Amino acid sequence: MHDHDDVALCVDLDGTLVHTDLLHESVLALLRRNPLLLLLLPLWLLGGKARLKREVARRTQVDVTLLPYDARVLALLREAGSRPRVLCSASDQAVVDAVAAHVGGFDAALGSDGETNLGGARKAQVLVARYGERGFDYVGDAAADLPVWARARRAITANASPRVLARLRRMRAPDAVIERRAGAWRAAVRALRPHQWSKNLLVFVAAVAAHRIFEPAALYAATLAFVAFCLCASGAYVFNDLVDLDADRRHPRKRARPFAAGRLPVAGGLAAALLLVLAAFALASLLPPRFVLVLGLYAATTLAYSLLLKRIVLVDVVVLAALYTLRIVAGAVAIPVEASGWFLAFAMCLFLSLALVKRYAEVHRIAASAQQNVAGRGYRAAHLAWIGGFGAVAAGTSLLVLALYVDSTKSAALYRQPHWLWLLLPLLGAWLWRVWSLARRGRMHEDPVVFALTDVPSLAVLAGFIATVAMAA
Repeated sequence: MHDHDDVALCVDLDGTLVHTDLLHESVLALLRRNPLLLLLLPLWLLGGKARLKREVARRTQVDVTLLPYDARVLALLREAGSRPRVLCSASDQAVVDAVAAHVGGFDAALGSDGETNLGGARKAQVLVARYGERGFDYVGDAAADLPVWARARRAITANASPRVLARLRRMRAPDAVIERRAGAWRAAVRALRPHQWSKNLLVFVAAVAAHRIFEPAALYAATLAFVAFCLCASGAYVFNDLVDLDADRRHPRKRARPFAAGRLPVAGGLAAALLLVLAAFALASLLPPRFVLVLGLYAATTLAYSLLLKRIVLVDVVVLAALYTLRIVAGAVAIPVEASGWFLAFAMCLFLSLALVKRYAEVHRIAASAQQNVAGRGYRAAHLAWIGGFGAVAAGTSLLVLALYVDSTKSAALYRQPHWLWLLLPLLGAWLWRVWSLARRGRMHEDPVVFALTDVPSLAVLAGFIATVAMAA
């Protein structure tokens, strides 16, 4: 698409030049900074959308260098030759200026000024006043751009939905179409992180430990609990990805996540997270009230983790260990069955060690790349040694607590030949040694719990666990 005349090429920002909405991202940044500031949004909106955008922009700063820019629109700007290039957006002027300065090559940057929202018909009026009727070409994506396309010389769409394209074609034929990226459904499924649902198999542990897993009523209750936790966890993952956008975009692997890469809209993600959690509680209502309370505690803790706790050194790993242990508690109250205090203490220590493995792997990676800080976390490269030390202590403590459980009256009451359970200690010790060894060599790239369910030696250890428990029973 090569033009060599003097007609201005005007490009929209949100959804066109970048695969995201900067107001929505700014509101998320506001949420991350101080959730109480969200209470001011309705008040600001009473002064109009332009004032809302200005107040949010004053209190937040989106890193424009990390935004998911559309390479095809950038190429269109580069091919504009000597034509005036204009970035024209309903986003606040401060945001528009920042993007224009980063991308470079723009002759003008027009945005909302705190009083006038530069969108729709108002944007068309401003561009006509500057460049004349049919005196500019316009690249946009949304229904709000229809009045602008109506007065532009050439109407160019970028990432427009089929509905917007149909409305434009009823008005005029688009001069060029930059297609919306395919694969939204695949991205949506990926955002739910179904591979992480394997963690929720922990809700079956209580039924297995109590030898009730083959009872139809217990199996039914545990299965409902599993599905409820999968829904709630997916909602938490979506919300966490939304509030962690900047940190994910700085991460070599997480930058490809659907929201960080702009594959899915931020507003849609917020709605999906809410619906998933509501669906989880609707399903939980079929189980005992105590299960609903445990699920509520899990949801509240994950919310606090996403907004604050994950940035506090050591607190974050304790919370992760508690969230794993809560799954076991949830499985116990769903059946219901009493959960052994020894067993829960063992689980907490084991999961604390695994949470530290996860952090060790992240810090090891940034240390190897000569960086100093883990994006979005409170950890630095200098923390590597003590993370490994705490992890080793937690692993050793989990083995000690397991030994005390095996030697307790609880195991004697549940198992006919509890002496077989002593074999669990070398099996678990060998597995923990392997996990930490891989982490120290920089080969632990996944969550350790997910890793355990996909790693062949780990599955062999799991089979050994099952065989040992079967012999004891």
